[in-house]
Amino acid sequence: MPVSAQTKAEWPNLFEAKAIAEEGFIYGLPIVMNYAVMYEYAVDKNSGQYKAPFNQIKNEARVYTYKDTAVITPNSDTPYSLLFMDLRAEPIVLSVPAVEKTRYYSVMLCDGNTFNYGYIGSRATGSEAGDYMVVGPDWKGATPPGIKKVFQSSTQFSAAAYRTQLFNSADMPNVEKVQAGYKVQPLSAYLKQPAPPAPAAIDFPKANAELVKKNFFDYLDFALQFAPAGPEEGVIREKLARIGVGPGKTFDFKDLPLTHKIEIGLGMKDGEEKVEKYLASGEKSVNGWKIGSLFGDRQFYSGDWLKRAAAAKGGIYGNDAVEAVYPMAKTLADGEVLDGSRHKYTLTFPAGQFPPVDAFWSVTMYDGKSQLLIENSINRYLINSPMLPGMKKNADGSLTLYIQKDSPGADKESNWLPAPNDEIYLVMRLYWPKVEAPSILPPGNGTWKPPAIVRAAN
Repeated sequence: MPVSAQTKAEWPNLFEAKAIAEEGFIYGLPIVMNYAVMYEYAVDKNSGQYKAPFNQIKNEARVYTYKDTAVITPNSDTPYSLLFMDLRAEPIVLSVPAVEKTRYYSVMLCDGNTFNYGYIGSRATGSEAGDYMVVGPDWKGATPPGIKKVFQSSTQFSAAAYRTQLFNSADMPNVEKVQAGYKVQPLSAYLKQPAPPAPAAIDFPKANAELVKKNFFDYLDFALQFAPAGPEEGVIREKLARIGVGPGKTFDFKDLPLTHKIEIGLGMKDGEEKVEKYLASGEKSVNGWKIGSLFGDRQFYSGDWLKRAAAAKGGIYGNDAVEAVYPMAKTLADGEVLDGSRHKYTLTFPAGQFPPVDAFWSVTMYDGKSQLLIENSINRYLINSPMLPGMKKNADGSLTLYIQKDSPGADKESNWLPAPNDEIYLVMRLYWPKVEAPSILPPGNGTWKPPAIVRAAN
């Protein structure tokens, strides 16, 4: 029944409606954010961000630079391959090639609820070739021979984010060879059988950042029809149904009476403030680095929608901590904001105390305000462990990185991480962190701690 036709008696009272809108915003934020990315990447060919249609992989044979502005804090270590799957008609089979043991790669499966529901790759499944099947929420069929593992998405549309390690710029052709081995096909093609009937065509509502803000609950209403409720979602879904949101409902914000629009608007505003607050305080500060872990599967969140919303807001599509941990710094240990226009800084790893990983680690520089990569004279956006042989160690075996806007001089340039002439945002990435001590796990309480950034004598 359209909301406009609902009688006054059915609509919750003022405080209740505002509370439902607040809770619904927190619950729905990741779902709506994911929908907007899916629309731009897989539906709208004119979005400027379009990658490929559903069930086709798009390999990016490059790493991100300062020219990439669509996604904040982009990773410049591992060229991406991206895939959005439509699982309504039949499962999709993902095939991976054999990848040399020294090259890290991972395939992260992330559904419309932003649950990371499975991994393929160096850590999770090893370096051998293999075929894996991804199925939708209602799939009941048998597992065909040859399939190593079945992963079940909680929604009918799902993303897969592939990360393939690049050692240096000359290594790109080797990355492209690995990417060429990533294969995607429907189950019927894999079994060489006739395809089932095509699923019904969908009229996807156009989405971008501005529209999503304005018509948030319209998008949530649309996305939920492809996401059967899990056991922990019953209560929030019932509440949303009371304001006309959910499968079989037709929420239309523009048709609401003004008082109801105000209630919804106020609830959303309070919800957003809660998410921001959680993001600011939900991680542990260690030597000035914020360390936490906000990403995981359905069980990891267990109905903690605030944690899930904070994860999406902080950087949607992040890895589980077992796959990667991301210490982030915008300040010195004493809270003073890092600023390349005012100071030079150093970061020193003591001898034998590099970030403990089974794959590799990196430190990436971003502009503190935009969270984007920095244009600089040597086109260097990060320093990572594959670069170590070309870097200069101190006499005691320690390694010092020079974090400043101008070159520290020819003798130190190998260890220079160029900074903006403004506020600085540094992100460390530990891929496949070691689980035995010293370890960064559990995040924020591990036995290994990132060293403090130090202000250099200018």
